[in-house]
Amino acid sequence: MGLILNLKPLFLLISFFTTVSLISCHQHHPLDPLTPSEFVLVRTIIQKSYPTASKYNLTFQYVGLDEPDKQTILSWQSKAKHSTKTPPRRAFVITRFDKQTYEIIVDLSTSSLVSKKVYQGHGYPLMTLEEQVVAAQLPLTYPPFIQSIEKRGLNISKVVCSTFSVGWFGEQRSERVLKILCFYTNETVNLYVIPIEGITVVVDLNELKIVEYHDRFIVPVPKAEGTEYRLSKLKPPFGPRLNSVQAVSPDGPGFKIDGHTIRWANWEFHLGYDPRAGPIISLASIYDLEKQKYRRVLYRGYLSELFVPYSDPTEEWYYKTFFDCGEFGCGLLAVPLEPLTDCPANAVFLDAYYAKQDGEPVKISNTFCVFEKHAGEILWRHTEISIPGETIREVRPEVSLVVRMVSTVGNYDYILDWEFKPTGSIKVKVGLTGILEVKGDKFTHTNQIEEDVYGTLLADNTIGVNHDHFLTYYLDLDVDGEANSLVKRNLVTKPNSNHTSPRKSYWTVSTETAKTESDARIKMGLKPSELVVINPNKKTKLGNDIGYRLLPGSISSPLLFEDDYPQIRGAFTKYNLWVTPYYKSEKWAGGQYADQSRGDDTLAVWSLRNRGIENKDIVLWYTLGFHHSPCQEDFPVMPTLSGEFELRPANFFDRNPHSAAWQYSGVSGGGVIRWFTVYGVMMLSRSVSSTVISVAANSS
Repeated sequence: MGLILNLKPLFLLISFFTTVSLISCHQHHPLDPLTPSEFVLVRTIIQKSYPTASKYNLTFQYVGLDEPDKQTILSWQSKAKHSTKTPPRRAFVITRFDKQTYEIIVDLSTSSLVSKKVYQGHGYPLMTLEEQVVAAQLPLTYPPFIQSIEKRGLNISKVVCSTFSVGWFGEQRSERVLKILCFYTNETVNLYVIPIEGITVVVDLNELKIVEYHDRFIVPVPKAEGTEYRLSKLKPPFGPRLNSVQAVSPDGPGFKIDGHTIRWANWEFHLGYDPRAGPIISLASIYDLEKQKYRRVLYRGYLSELFVPYSDPTEEWYYKTFFDCGEFGCGLLAVPLEPLTDCPANAVFLDAYYAKQDGEPVKISNTFCVFEKHAGEILWRHTEISIPGETIREVRPEVSLVVRMVSTVGNYDYILDWEFKPTGSIKVKVGLTGILEVKGDKFTHTNQIEEDVYGTLLADNTIGVNHDHFLTYYLDLDVDGEANSLVKRNLVTKPNSNHTSPRKSYWTVSTETAKTESDARIKMGLKPSELVVINPNKKTKLGNDIGYRLLPGSISSPLLFEDDYPQIRGAFTKYNLWVTPYYKSEKWAGGQYADQSRGDDTLAVWSLRNRGIENKDIVLWYTLGFHHSPCQEDFPVMPTLSGEFELRPANFFDRNPHSAAWQYSGVSGGGVIRWFTVYGVMMLSRSVSSTVISVAANSS
């Protein structure tokens, strides 16, 4: 939810782990993210277009790929084997200059400016790390703040401050400001659990100075005892003793990374990076052995917005209604992944780059890890004992491919996974962990509480505040082609009217095709149904519609009033699913300018046009939601809370694609285990690598 001044990225890399830079010598894919040299070129071109600007008042708020039109990409892909020519490379840039926001498109192929215009609407662009660092330092030298700290008997040298977006609450005119809250680090680095309450600091980001200050009350600062989480600082007793398990690939990974294109088993897809969204999966296609070709499933998928409203309406908390991707940047706040802990030993690591406030490129080491997941899951099995004199047992172990990134947005760490399965499924998973954002209060026991404290008492003087997490994913499904439809397969109970048996009822499936956007706004869980994206122009051999099902995960809907200001801004969470026709400009569910947005440029507004979506190129917007009422086990650190959803084939193949595809051989007792696949991998003349599973005792 903000930037802590003394956060330090983990740049240490153990040399024997494989790292791949997301840069190739020759840009060969039009969806590749910008390279360091391209960032430098963008910076040079734009600075020349501001001849009167100094390096201090021209800032780069966002620099990313201006991806080519979809049809241009698909046309290029169809000809890629016969031509090395790629579409022109362009960058989309948002700058701030003289208190105005500019939208700029730069043609990197011709080193020229395509367009530049001033943005006149509501809201502000992504905040930069640099301006937040400066803002967070301001209270530490501000005399009224120093006096407030001394009045509380605290040491100013132990105070660390963080930045918080302010939202919008009906103001006719909004300045570009943020709020600063501070924490105490005496005897612990777990600063988020020791807030200094009662002080409000408002910073003008244009001037980078404090423009408002209030010290309303004093409550006891929560104790540091028992909040340390660094293993090197902890003393026994520890938790339960565990044995460690490792999966290593002595022959190297069973997947191939060519630039940004990843091939594994029967899957091929492109992995991109964006400072706002983080990982972007594009052109995900699966090889159909019977049809002898790749068939597209997902044209583009990414996290479009992460809305986190807290449910404390008091003066110091009411504004905490964060748009983590649109205000702070989920990709910008990606942290280097740590080998053996964030990712297993068989992982391959990839780097990424973003532009600093001055336009210079910055490298995030180990932004992504890619690994084969051998989790002891069963892909398929059956035991047959009905045949006289025989017991037949067949088992296929499940191996999947995972792409992982972790974004640390203030106190929360979000583990973002895309998992590909040889069955054709794509599972999207998020893990929420890190540190709870807590509120200091006067209470030390629940019997002292007579009013609503908007959360749970977790420790002395410590309230874990109720809040939500809504992750809205952009899913441009192309099920065997661009023209798709959403079908609701409603499960309907009917009476048995033919009286041929004693049964009184049965259920059947009634299909309903969404024709317009309003037909596809769905609150899940209200009635039994299945949601399938079909290609109405293609059928299986048996005549069924070719499709992919959306299997929802954690279903949560907003609990705020619809006319409450945070919910007006976050109206895109009103439904679990929206479907819109594809438009290149409709990318961010919370709008292009999320900071202090007013809800006038969101998915909920676009969808009011009620456009046709039947047999069209359509985009699904799915929201994975969590209501979080904290408990004591979430303190002082929060165990990972996970949720997921799945895109699963539904009559996409003519039969189970691995019914005879997997061959398995293994040696028990920790020996070598090998997996080989017939489909996809054979066609590629390669095989999934040998994998050694080793178990070692924990010597704690």
